[in-house]
Amino acid sequence: MKKHIAKAFILLALGGGVSGCGNDFLETDYYAGIDVDGALSSVNNIATALNGTYYNLYYYAFAGNYAINIGDIPTDIAYWNGKTGHFDDIYTYTFTDTDTYLSAIWQYGYRVADNAARVIQGAQAIYEGCSTEEKAELDVYLAEAYALRGYAQLVLTNVFAHQVKVNGTDFSGEPGIVVIDTPIPALTQVSRSTVGQSYEAILSDFNNALTHFNAAGGDRGSKLYLNRAAVYGLLARTNLYLENWDEAITNAQNALDEAGITTLTYAPAAYRALYNGGESNTESFFALAITSNQNWSANSCGTLWSTYNYSPSPKLQALYGTNDCRTSLFDWTNESTAAAPQFAGGKFSCFDSGNPANATNYIVNAPEMFLILAEANLRSANVNVTAAQNALLTVARRNADITSVGDLPSTSSDLMAFIKDERARELFQEGLRLYDLRRWDERAEVYAYGAPGVTFTFSDYQISNLLFPIPSAEITSGFGVEQNDWSGTLPH
Repeated sequence: MKKHIAKAFILLALGGGVSGCGNDFLETDYYAGIDVDGALSSVNNIATALNGTYYNLYYYAFAGNYAINIGDIPTDIAYWNGKTGHFDDIYTYTFTDTDTYLSAIWQYGYRVADNAARVIQGAQAIYEGCSTEEKAELDVYLAEAYALRGYAQLVLTNVFAHQVKVNGTDFSGEPGIVVIDTPIPALTQVSRSTVGQSYEAILSDFNNALTHFNAAGGDRGSKLYLNRAAVYGLLARTNLYLENWDEAITNAQNALDEAGITTLTYAPAAYRALYNGGESNTESFFALAITSNQNWSANSCGTLWSTYNYSPSPKLQALYGTNDCRTSLFDWTNESTAAAPQFAGGKFSCFDSGNPANATNYIVNAPEMFLILAEANLRSANVNVTAAQNALLTVARRNADITSVGDLPSTSSDLMAFIKDERARELFQEGLRLYDLRRWDERAEVYAYGAPGVTFTFSDYQISNLLFPIPSAEITSGFGVEQNDWSGTLPH
């Protein structure tokens, strides 16, 4: 771990003034704030520190953009028209260990994890001396801090380690991440845990989050903070990756029950309205607090999927039926041509303002839970095709031509193929495609070019082998982190 992660504490809240192309507003002393040596000694200070941790999550270098889009950009569902250089090395598989996007994800992922660990440590230290009311407040903060650390470490493991399970093959013994179970003092030598140990830490954090929400008697009741439904959803996602099918089923259903969601939106206008911005998405459990007043402007997801020239690939577009409400998001700018398509934002369109930069990221959402229920019921030792069909139908009805389970495949193999396509259709722009392709061991097609008659540069690529490099600056700093053997895993 880099020494600068460990010493000081970022305390910026989610207030205004975060728009703009650069990070001028951070150029004073980014690490100025409460010194953790004895400063997290009140409930108010814990709350402020937690806001700072959310800020690091929210930042465009992490969940505000890079850590989400790296899961979609280098896959078969994204298309780059070549007009800008954003994410181009990731898209074309020409990245190196000095890649800007990878470095940013590593840096901010660990800021979230380490700062969350400091909040946990500080809250635990003052807990017994607090009143009953203060303990309830601290339990909420502890729950959110555990969830923040679990989410950050799940992202870091997905990006910088091997997929933990690939169609039943266990890779838990492969190198994982540097697990942050307690704050790491400056200048400390560290080492990578295994992938399996990394996942154990992630599960532990999410379960601890639920324990503290229970102790507090609930959560804040806002999708702008991590909450019980979101944590159950993240547990479902984690157990899906672990191929813990029964646990994935339980967690996904718990998430839906917590949110009180039993069905989805199917009318095109109503579906489009889910993406008006702010808290408009009634199917979401957890969203970032991005608005017209606080956003990342040129560094936003909306800009990436519009001005910076990424769009749904022709392959993905062909997967949608003519009457699929999800295509109501597929607008194209006036500058768009067949040879150089320019998307208008999709899920990041922010239809209320019409400015894609104002659109938020919906991090954990109900449709993913129904799709987890479908896949896990189909792949569990106790195969339940009917349960899989019923869960899948809830999402598949986005296509108005599908109205009953009779319109879905009846055999397990055909149903699984449909689920794979449905996850592509439904989860586009949510940053999960890469990990799906890897865990299914798909022979992938990546790096599309030559719209509208698109050709893939690489096909039949065993994408489950893909490893991203750990940033070279981390390796050369001398604190013990070892590099992935990554270059040989690239397509050629």
